[in-house]
Amino acid sequence: MAAHAAERDVMVPPMPERTPKALRRAIAEDAPQLLPDFDEHWKRAIADTYDLGPVPAFMARWWIEYAIARDPKLDAHLHDLEHRAAEATDIAEARVLLDEASRIRHKALRTEPGE
Repeated sequence: MAAHAAERDVMVPPMPERTPKALRRAIAEDAPQLLPDFDEHWKRAIADTYDLGPVPAFMARWWIEYAIARDPKLDAHLHDLEHRAAEATDIAEARVLLDEASRIRHKALRTEPGE
């Protein structure tokens, strides 16, 4: 019973300001497993090219990744949906699972700072 209570007590950190610096700080604190990929993507897409054009797409991708990763229950649910879709032998079943995963990702993108 105590394990279930502990799972419910996990506090999901709020979303940071919508800036690369604030998002990187939040990832480092709350989802450090994402940090190497975040840094490599930033270096490859922005820092090495001196091109700020990709910043909105970069932010959208990592906003979604962090919004999901900061909530272990949501992260596990999304990965389960994607795994089940990959293993599905029925295309209709896979589509339903991937549609749900897509809804989760779209909702994560719409999450506002502080939520």
